Formats: sequence, C-alpha cells, structure tokens
Amino acid sequence: MIDIRDIEPGKSYACKFILRNVPLDSFGRPGGAMSLADLPIQKYGDYESIGVLKTRDTEKELVELIDEKGGKTYVVPFADIWDVDYAEFEDETA
Repeated sequence: MIDIRDIEPGKSYACKFILRNVPLDSFGRPGGAMSLADLPIQKYGDYESIGVLKTRDTEKELVELIDEKGGKTYVVPFADIWDVDYAEFEDETA
C-alpha cells in the first residue's frame, strides 16, 4: 500500500475510509444519501466504504474523496483512511 503523504499529483488513487458517528438511514448509508425515497435517519454509527481521492491537504492532513457506493463527496482525516493504492478505471461502454 501507499502512504497518503507519498502519492504523486496527476495519478488516480483510491482508499478505504471510515466516517465516525454519522447519522445513518435504515440501509446504513450516511444521512442524505441519494435513494429512490428520502429515508429518515435511523441511528448514529460508523460508515465504511471505498473512495477515489479527489484532493489532499497535507498541512491539515485531510483528503476529499468520492464514495464509490453513493457518489457523495466526503472530507476525511488521514487517520481515518487506509489501504491507499492506485485506482484503475474501466471503460463501461466496451
């Protein structure tokens, strides 16, 4: 795996991340996640997923990433990401 401080600008990376103590709907998605129906918040808890890195702030030790499950963008501390690796994208039209 790659250390978040060692990633190279211009290359695509993804990582696993956790959002801690956030509002979750009945499917375990963070509140406000896009769905066919607006579902009420059921509980607070942790949400884990995989995201593609969008930006990185080494001074504040934060990354902005796009969640692969729902497409939402989150800002996550370095301490709450792991398994940083190169991201590969496939052409879905093929």
